Amino acid sequence: MNREEFRKSFNTNGLVVLPVIHVLDNLQTERNIKLAMEAGCPGVFLINHDFSVEQFLPIIHHARQRFPDYWIGVNFLAVTGKKAFPVLAELGADQVSVDAYWADDARIDEKSPVDQQTEAREINQIKASCGWNGMYFGGTAFKKQREVDPADYGKSATIATSYMDVVTTSGIATGHSADLTKMEVFRKACGDTPIALASGITPENIAQYLPFIDATLVATGVNIKDDFYNIDPARLSSLMKTTQS
Repeated sequence: MNREEFRKSFNTNGLVVLPVIHVLDNLQTERNIKLAMEAGCPGVFLINHDFSVEQFLPIIHHARQRFPDYWIGVNFLAVTGKKAFPVLAELGADQVSVDAYWADDARIDEKSPVDQQTEAREINQIKASCGWNGMYFGGTAFKKQREVDPADYGKSATIATSYMDVVTTSGIATGHSADLTKMEVFRKACGDTPIALASGITPENIAQYLPFIDATLVATGVNIKDDFYNIDPARLSSLMKTTQS
C-alpha cells in the first residue's frame, strides 16, 4: 500500500485522524464513536486496555452492529498479529468486519537483514492463510516494547515497509510526543509507505508532524483532561480544524 492508496481509502488528501478509544463497555464505546463521527474523523481504533481479549470481543460485536459502515480498527493490547489475525478472521466469519489491526509490536528485528525477519514473515504468512484481509498497522520502534537504538531507526523503518501496510511508531510512552528527528528519519526510510504516529499528538503540536506522517492514532491528546476513556469534543474539533487547514 502506498501513501496515495492509503489516503484514498479514507477519501482524504490530508492527514487521517483515527481516535483511539480505550473501551470500558458498550455505551461508553458507542458514545465515543459518535463523537469521532461528529468531528469528521474517518474511523476509530478500539483497544482493550483494562481487560482480556475475550471480554473485548462482545464490545467489538456491539460496535459493528451499531455502526455497520464506519471504519473500525482494533488493538488487542500486547498481542501480535500472529494471534490476532486468526481471531479477526473468526469475527469476519461471524459477519463482524474489522477494518484494521494495530499491533504494538510487529516483531521487526533491525539487527537482521530484510529477508531474514523470521517472526515478521510468520505473522504475514498467518495473515494470508487465515483469510483476514484488513489493513495492518505494525508497531516499529514503538513505546514500551524492546528498545531500539536511534541509530537503527532508519533500518528498522525500511525493513518494516516490507511487512505491513502502515508503519506505526510513537514517542517513548503514552502521551509523550515523538522526537521530530525520529519522524524525519522514518519518513525518509519509509519512502512511499504510509506512516502512522500513535502517541503524543495534540491540537497544539500536530502542525509540526504533518510533513512526516499520514495518520495519527490519538487518545490522550484529545480526551477530557485526566480522563483516559472519553473524548473531549472541543479538543478533537480543534485537532481536525488544524489538519484540514
